[in-house]
Amino acid sequence: MFGRKYSWYAISKGRDDIGCGCENSSVVFLRPTISTESRGRISMLKQNYQMDAQPELDGAFYFDFAVRGIKAASSLANQGKYEGFNYLKCSEFDETNPPKRENFNLKNALESVKMVDSWAPVKWGPNGMSYLDIIMSVDKFLILSGRTAKRTSIAEWAAGMPGTLMFKSGQNLNDHQAVTVYRVTTVQQPPFIMKRKNDEGQDEFYGYCIELINEIKEIIKFEYEIYEAPDGKFGTMDEDHQWNGMIKELIEKRADIALAPLSVMAERENVVDFTVPYYDLVGITILMKKPEVPTSLFKFLTVLEPEVWICILFAYGFTSILLYIFDRFSPYSYQNNKEKYKDDDEKREFTLKECLWFCMTSLTPQGGGEAPKNLSGRLVAATWWLFGFIIIASYTANLAAFLTVSRLDTPIESLDDLSNQYKVQYAPMNGTATMTYFERMAYIEHKFYEIWKDMSLNDSMSDIERAKLAVWDYPVSDKYTKMWQSMQEAGLPKTFDEALERVRKSTSSSEGFAYIGDATDIRYLVLTNCDLQIVGEEFSRKPYAVAVQQGSPLKDQFNDAILKLLNQRKLETLKERWWNQNPEKKVCEKDDDQSDGISIENIGGVFIVIFVGIGLACITLAFEYWYYKHRKGGRVTDSTKVLSVREFPDDKDKTNFKTEYNGTGDDYNIAPVANPW
Repeated sequence: MFGRKYSWYAISKGRDDIGCGCENSSVVFLRPTISTESRGRISMLKQNYQMDAQPELDGAFYFDFAVRGIKAASSLANQGKYEGFNYLKCSEFDETNPPKRENFNLKNALESVKMVDSWAPVKWGPNGMSYLDIIMSVDKFLILSGRTAKRTSIAEWAAGMPGTLMFKSGQNLNDHQAVTVYRVTTVQQPPFIMKRKNDEGQDEFYGYCIELINEIKEIIKFEYEIYEAPDGKFGTMDEDHQWNGMIKELIEKRADIALAPLSVMAERENVVDFTVPYYDLVGITILMKKPEVPTSLFKFLTVLEPEVWICILFAYGFTSILLYIFDRFSPYSYQNNKEKYKDDDEKREFTLKECLWFCMTSLTPQGGGEAPKNLSGRLVAATWWLFGFIIIASYTANLAAFLTVSRLDTPIESLDDLSNQYKVQYAPMNGTATMTYFERMAYIEHKFYEIWKDMSLNDSMSDIERAKLAVWDYPVSDKYTKMWQSMQEAGLPKTFDEALERVRKSTSSSEGFAYIGDATDIRYLVLTNCDLQIVGEEFSRKPYAVAVQQGSPLKDQFNDAILKLLNQRKLETLKERWWNQNPEKKVCEKDDDQSDGISIENIGGVFIVIFVGIGLACITLAFEYWYYKHRKGGRVTDSTKVLSVREFPDDKDKTNFKTEYNGTGDDYNIAPVANPW
């Protein structure tokens, strides 16, 4: 309670030092000073009259006043102005025969009495303005653990009307001035108001609004104590015109300032005062769970149904076999008419292996290579090319559409879309301004309907006027009426955490729950979470402002301070710090939308196909090497040149060949000397 929040002053009629059970405080103490004569008089009074009453100042004052009064009355009696004056006991006074008083002026008589040995002289003034001219000492006490740690004499005060403060050299009260302390009520809403533990383990508030009021504090010079509204609400009015939340704290004067992202509303302005807005217009928006697009490494295979893939494989095999048969039996094919095509640069015999290779490569941009020589084979090849062109074109077009159709499937994009469907439930949080908005809009639609109905059923209207109101279509929108009914059926969440949990339990973007609430709440959730999204544009936009008690001078002071901060662009700095540079901001992966291309999760299977193909090629290479190295009758060596290798059934066939032994055991190179064929 100490520090700059409060300045402690104490004043006493006693002469003792101040006593305080404080742990740590600084107190300015004012007490009467006593002259040497006054000390002697007090001692005399104690000794002669046993006047031990405390404080001593009171005893001396009443004794002096009694003596002064007796002397004044005696002076009046001696002057004949007080007939029948004598010293009587109270029991001897006769009220039925009081003494006569002529030209009686007791005040003048009291002023004329000279009392040299009194406690302090009396200053006489009009009625009620007479006082003892006492000098008060002004000392500053530093109290630690209940004891005076330091005492500094600051000034003397002539306790007159008005009193005069006489500072001693080099002393002042500038460091002991009282600072105004305001009670601030708030409600937590990130990033405006948040709570955390400080280094000492105590709760403290931080956020956009805390930095804002600290900036204002430096301009206006005040201190504040902040606390949360007991019910945690901003402030709405019920049917009995009773308020809750922060507005109630201001109305009942338990708080001086309501600091939060508080929307300016007409009904609130009837009971409190708002400052100029400190934040942009903020509306209501929709929060939904971000749709989870399923991914698959082999998604490119799902473009066509399995039956289509089977048919393509069947067509591939059937065409290859047919191409082989036509080339085998056609008299105009290459293998049946080699003499005719002996001068051609490209000679291709369409064996079954070559036919399979031709049909497969014909589907690639590289092409199938040399076509068959016979006309029947070329017709088969042309038919296969046409088939492949249609299949490839269809596959390419459908692949692009297939990879984007799930991303573009957003059934709800606005409030109208939300109201025109029934699969996704939606509601605001109970007791919020958003709930009030939809409730009021439904009420307005109902009132409009009642007005139209009363007009159309009015018997005093003529038939022509009634006919103008009789229409087939409903003339008044019932959009918000239906939405309010749907919200009540879905159930309004009682807390923000409950609403967020219902959103996250949504199974998809077309089924589940959508939360409708303050745009800053939702924007901060999306900023700090990667599984949520904002749907649609903001509506019913209102500014944020600070609220104060109605008629409070703080309104004008805060207005000046906020406008000054606005001109200094400090409000923009706060916005940048708590939104774009917020330490809680999450860096989310980009949505797999059309502009970003196809993700690796959906097309990665193509790379797997490449690796599988390379693996099969490696296995085939190993098989080929093994087959040719270990085939019957001979082995390939590492000799520098091998012209021909032939299997011999026995050693007799080697007579036509010259064998050159290379000195590697059983390995030998066989070079033909004469052609036995």
